[in-house]
Amino acid sequence: MDTLSYKTISLNKATVNKEWIIVDATGQSLGRLASKVAKLIRGKYKPGFTPHVDCGDNVIVVNAEKINMTGKKWTDRQLFRHTGYPGGQIRETPEDIFNRNPVKLVEKSVKGMLPRTRLGRAIFKNLYIYTGTEHGHEAQKPKELNLNTIK
Repeated sequence: MDTLSYKTISLNKATVNKEWIIVDATGQSLGRLASKVAKLIRGKYKPGFTPHVDCGDNVIVVNAEKINMTGKKWTDRQLFRHTGYPGGQIRETPEDIFNRNPVKLVEKSVKGMLPRTRLGRAIFKNLYIYTGTEHGHEAQKPKELNLNTIK
């Protein structure tokens, strides 16, 4: 029996193969988009996933202003932030955040699905979100990915 085929592969920073991926947010539901993008930048779709290493891909999300939310989530859901001062808690609806900056709403959704550690903060830097179809990463030759094809 070949025992080498049973060895667990543990990736490190030097052996990770990072790719650039473009995701179109047109017509996508915000939560489903965010969970799939979080898995992509974390590297969970890769066979050599290692939890303590940044082994995910660089993801570019375009058309952030064309996301959807079902039901009354635009107006009834409340998102909280704090200014840091006493009594500085601020409640906002997704509609308020979206009207101010659609990129912030997608960023907040994806960031909430990443680990709250140094690695999670480093992984979050691999996410690039843009309104419209223009982005400045043509030199990296990103690949188009349809989120409806992955689970």
